[in-house]
Amino acid sequence: MIRATALLPIGLTLAMLAASPAAAQQRHDSNAPIDFDAEHIELQDKNNRVILSGGVRIKQAEMTLTGARVTLAYTGQITDGSPEVSRLDASGGVTITRPDQSATGQYAVYDVNKRIITMVGNVTLKQGANNVSGGRLVINLDTGRATIDGSGVGGSTGASGTPGVQSRGGRVTGRFSVPKRANGTATPAPATTPAPKQ
Repeated sequence: MIRATALLPIGLTLAMLAASPAAAQQRHDSNAPIDFDAEHIELQDKNNRVILSGGVRIKQAEMTLTGARVTLAYTGQITDGSPEVSRLDASGGVTITRPDQSATGQYAVYDVNKRIITMVGNVTLKQGANNVSGGRLVINLDTGRATIDGSGVGGSTGASGTPGVQSRGGRVTGRFSVPKRANGTATPAPATTPAPKQ
């Protein structure tokens, strides 16, 4: 079992998603142990890293990360009999799930020291009926703020000329659900109170 100070708590609801009461985020237990399951493990002690491959599944509390390959970098320090993880790099159809939301992308990097998760490549964030897609998703675990933009890894050639890298000009797309209406009529907006005359 590998322990880390924090792993993948997706406090990642965009401001628009957080506007609904159903979008309230649960706190992730970043002190919970990190469990992993994979078809293959390669230990590289001189480089302070572990490479997991083949249907990798990493779980911490109610957070799960899956992908084809995950590299865990550790500090060389041992806490409670396990190495301290400093970074995770995941690739190959990465999915991060929590009970109320999920995010997918081609790659994910979790920097434990900075408490930042970055996903790139055809990123989609789903919560309930709400979906937002873009090129890159950045999650700040300290603030719970998530941003999606159009940059990142894509299927086309970017300005740099590198196949598969979309450096600028991408778009963010999405769909948000709306409140259900009774009897086909819209629920009226709350009336505004006129300002007192002076």
